[in-house]
Amino acid sequence: MTYPLVALGNPLLDIQVNVDKAYLDKYDLKENDAILVEDKHMPIFAEASAKPGVKFIAGGAAQNAARGAQYVLPPNSVVYFGSVGKDEYSEQLLKANEVAGVKSAYLVHDDIPTGKCAALINGENHRSLVTDLAAANHYKLEHLKAPENWALVEGAKYYYVGGFHLTVCPPAINAIGEHASQHTDKTFVINLSAPFLCQFFQEPMDSSSPYWDVLIGNESEAAAWAEAHGLADKKDDVKAIAAAIAVLPKANAEKPRVVIITQGTDPTVVAKASKATTGFGADADASKVDITEFPVRKIAASEIVDTNGAGDAFAGGFLGALVEGKSIEEAVDVGQWLASVSLKEVGPSFPYSPKVSYTKA
Repeated sequence: MTYPLVALGNPLLDIQVNVDKAYLDKYDLKENDAILVEDKHMPIFAEASAKPGVKFIAGGAAQNAARGAQYVLPPNSVVYFGSVGKDEYSEQLLKANEVAGVKSAYLVHDDIPTGKCAALINGENHRSLVTDLAAANHYKLEHLKAPENWALVEGAKYYYVGGFHLTVCPPAINAIGEHASQHTDKTFVINLSAPFLCQFFQEPMDSSSPYWDVLIGNESEAAAWAEAHGLADKKDDVKAIAAAIAVLPKANAEKPRVVIITQGTDPTVVAKASKATTGFGADADASKVDITEFPVRKIAASEIVDTNGAGDAFAGGFLGALVEGKSIEEAVDVGQWLASVSLKEVGPSFPYSPKVSYTKA
């Protein structure tokens, strides 16, 4: 069986709980941030698990997006690669993907536990993510290249990689990107995912950038990318950053790059390069990149249950729409719609019964 969309990321079980600002300060955590765990953060997982109202939710940004894409697509459309342990946590992840209709193509470790993420919610709209990758940190290119798995890659037309996987297995990311770049009818999509990736994993990020057909990020990630690439003077200019990324050197210049930057409740910025007018690389003219803004869908504050995972839902809806053959503009609208659906649910999830139908804004 072939699946039109292949996703690669870090499968995690989210431990979601409400905390106050003092708890974040105790562990030197920032609101609206995402970090990899340090030794000083390890007590958080046991503490969070013991707090009243704790929720355990299938997570991992790319896996959330994969379920979101499958939500808007016909059955058997999405396969997801990642690395887990052989334990009860991975059983929960497998069950969540099965319910969503996503095929799990996991590398399973007998001696390493499944990764987990403490999703610490402070107030209505602030979340701090602390991740212990564990088994997710041990994905191997050999698993992706196994004949039965690489056949799934070859059979797909669209590919999505969560930026967090840049800390795990860059060769796997580049193998997928290189494959996509060799086919004009295949599309490689990546997400910046977190500011720290732009700051501290610049080398693997830049090595994958020639393969980016579509890049998704938010305004804080865009600012971090700008600072890491000598554009600190533009860190508050989302349009300029999107344009600069759009004209980066590209492996397949026949497919002009699209950059999408979300900004919470502010308009989503879409930058579309043009092969004819800008080219790519050092000689490209970023001032000629086509920039469009899309107002976000309105949702009443009283309807918002949880903001955690809304960005993943946007990516999932966007991907699903691309697979269906919709335009970039239509795909952005579907992404915003699915994000609005997710905001009404706990964590990065969607109402499966009854299924909500997409309606254009």
